[in-house]
Amino acid sequence: MHPRSGSKEIGAAISRPPKETARADNPPVPESLQQRREPETANAYRVSTSRDNQPGNIDLIDAPGTTDRVPMSAPDIQPEDIDLVVQVLRSSRLSLGPFLEDFERAFAKFIGSRHAVAVANGTAGLHLCIRAAGIADGDEVITTPFSFIATSNCILYERATPVFVDIEETSMNMDPVLAAAAVTERTRALLPVHVFGQPCAVDDLLAIARKHGLVLIEDACEAVGAEFKGRKVGTFGKAAVFSFYPNKQMTTGEGAIVTTDDDDWAHLLRSLRNQGRESMGAEQHYPRLGFNYRLNEMSAALGLGQLSRIEAMLDRRERVAAHYGKLLIGVPDVVPLRAMPSTTRLSWFVYLVRLAAGIDRARVMHELNAKGIPVRVYFPPIHLEPFYRERFGFKPGDFPVTERVAASTLALPFYSNLSPGDTEYIVEALRAAIAKARI
Repeated sequence: MHPRSGSKEIGAAISRPPKETARADNPPVPESLQQRREPETANAYRVSTSRDNQPGNIDLIDAPGTTDRVPMSAPDIQPEDIDLVVQVLRSSRLSLGPFLEDFERAFAKFIGSRHAVAVANGTAGLHLCIRAAGIADGDEVITTPFSFIATSNCILYERATPVFVDIEETSMNMDPVLAAAAVTERTRALLPVHVFGQPCAVDDLLAIARKHGLVLIEDACEAVGAEFKGRKVGTFGKAAVFSFYPNKQMTTGEGAIVTTDDDDWAHLLRSLRNQGRESMGAEQHYPRLGFNYRLNEMSAALGLGQLSRIEAMLDRRERVAAHYGKLLIGVPDVVPLRAMPSTTRLSWFVYLVRLAAGIDRARVMHELNAKGIPVRVYFPPIHLEPFYRERFGFKPGDFPVTERVAASTLALPFYSNLSPGDTEYIVEALRAAIAKARI
């Protein structure tokens, strides 16, 4: 695999449209954040890889020796969830059993898709979508450098090339103008992310995919229940992947699910997750190379219990986010994540804030850690990770919006049952930390 020759020149030619032609539903960027702007050149590049302690590489830090007063995240596990898992343990079917089938049917109904195929984790789901799309060595997939690293890693698994394009400042999602400009004769798919549960401009991206005959795969790993213009994410592309890690809106412990309306894809995905096996009859036939990406029955049972309460859990997360937002109104130099005008439902994965220029984020993190408040950085830019820098030659400045956003964001403790008292404690501690962290 290799970056395409002349990639920097191509990237430099792909720039944002003039301000007056920007997407109409993008709210203006607050002045305090505009101070971080840099010249926006070279916005779309061929992937490269590397990692060292360069600006833009951000460690996820907690102060050593502190005891957290509140957890960073916590799953919402109820007695009925435990009862369902115990039912599985008392049965003779711990894998590929009735709970898996029930979970898949229930999730497909919730999303509004014809099929749902449960797998071991979100990375596995994304990988299977890349494989099902027939993407291989020499192909290109357009995606974002501002995501969990699995989004681009899954492309590399099939020896294809991730093509990064920069993000929109306000939504933090893939910029569709840059995505359209990055399409080449080798492009086979678009892989946008609904980052932090905020739907991307999926209608624009779908139009690009249709125009060029590309496969659209939605990375909805952080966005279960999110809606774009009244329609659930996960119903726009050829397929979508939802993840259920313990810090997500619902959990199966480890696990994920792929949704699709395509009968052939559903059949293929089920085969690929089970070593390429064609059917579960008495005879074993493996007509294709597959993987051990099955979801076990215990996880499926937990997912079924969680899904039965998904609307209530999403509502509670929304209330926690709203309480945070109300408290943060009086905190200077802090801008919380807000729903875009096209977002009819933001599915709150984490509670993210951006710090204004002139605020030392590391000092803020240190002050909060000292008061028993864990915080996280979401996300370090993928293109500045060591492997990508070393393999593809990326460097700081290649994707200025991503780097600026990544350098200013901070995730606060967030989960369905975070109490109002704990939220108030966190915000007051943040206010005090901001006052000490001005540069």
